[in-house]
Amino acid sequence: MTLRILHVLDHSIPLHSGYTFRTLSILREQRKLGWHTEHLTGGKQINCSVPEETVDGWHFYRTADDDSALARLPMLNQFGLMGQLARRLEQVARKLQPHIIHAHSPVLNALPALKVGQRLGIPVVYEVRAFWEDAAVDHGTTTEGSLRYKLTRAMESNALSRANHVFTICEGLRQDIVARGIPAERVTVIPNAVDIEAFEPGGQPDEQLKAQLGLAGHAVIGFIGSFYAYEGLDLLLDAFPNLLKRRPDARLLLVGGGPQDAALKAQAQRLGVADKVVFTGRVPHAEVQRYYDLIDVLAYPRHSMRLTELVTPLKPLEAMAQGRVLVASDVGGHKELIRDRETGYLFKAGSAASLEQVLDLALCQRSDWPTLRANGRQFVETERHWARSVQGYVQPYRAHCNAS
Repeated sequence: MTLRILHVLDHSIPLHSGYTFRTLSILREQRKLGWHTEHLTGGKQINCSVPEETVDGWHFYRTADDDSALARLPMLNQFGLMGQLARRLEQVARKLQPHIIHAHSPVLNALPALKVGQRLGIPVVYEVRAFWEDAAVDHGTTTEGSLRYKLTRAMESNALSRANHVFTICEGLRQDIVARGIPAERVTVIPNAVDIEAFEPGGQPDEQLKAQLGLAGHAVIGFIGSFYAYEGLDLLLDAFPNLLKRRPDARLLLVGGGPQDAALKAQAQRLGVADKVVFTGRVPHAEVQRYYDLIDVLAYPRHSMRLTELVTPLKPLEAMAQGRVLVASDVGGHKELIRDRETGYLFKAGSAASLEQVLDLALCQRSDWPTLRANGRQFVETERHWARSVQGYVQPYRAHCNAS
């Protein structure tokens, strides 16, 4: 029997995000196992008005925007999204007859999947990449302990208790899920990983691009990604003036964009370092490698909050796969990935002084970089590659297909 899995997703390519890259990696490895995957996105897939489309060889079923009265009401619009997704999911599931419905975060996907799965007699597994209530805190749409926070947490716990099996991306989230009363044997970690073949140890910098950006002859500290508050780029800027006193040749390269973009540029002006911080804006995905090659030390200064303490990011793994030197805050998500002074450097989260000192230390210890780079690459090759991670689906899938 060829296993048929219907994945229910928040969004997908052509949108680029850590979420979409993880999804594609999972799908590729599942197909290598001989499984048949189908894919449905919910109403949050922006710039999409077609019921189906193929992107880069991957076929997706889409869900139409919710045009009901609920869509115009704060908070209640989420229930409209779930209703719309449930209707579309039932249509697709009846057509495809999957053996398993695999719902991915957020819980807005899990609850419709559970409803449809129960109606059609299809097992439903739920994969938690982050908790919706914690993401809402970071986005500023609620606060921890608020009524909305408690309601969304209750929804999450309800979905976890009803799913046939729960997958999650790291040990921090697994512990939180088990603490909610979910039996440990029903929770499997599918850790974030990398496709080793897609990453080569870092190449030589493009000297023309380096000169164009005003970075020639400088020690470059960089970040490449989305500018969200939890990433801690404000802390990196706070640490930079003191680092410049020790290292006048240092420069910051910030590649990307996002909600904090304007605030970060204003902060650089206020601190008097704007002429030593390069904001490139978003760059085409095909060009990202050229910018990585300009950076001496990558910085991941995430702030400590539930989201970052529980969730492991993908970027440091990609950096290690490329043999990069990195400095990261000692939040729980980073400590699951990085061994201090072995595969990277850790500093005390939230402390600009600690960040400045560790960045200076990293730049001082260039003779240690070949060992750090080799250790990081070995870690992802042996422990964090997608073929190994995706093996974690095999037993739970088979158990629930047999049970059904």
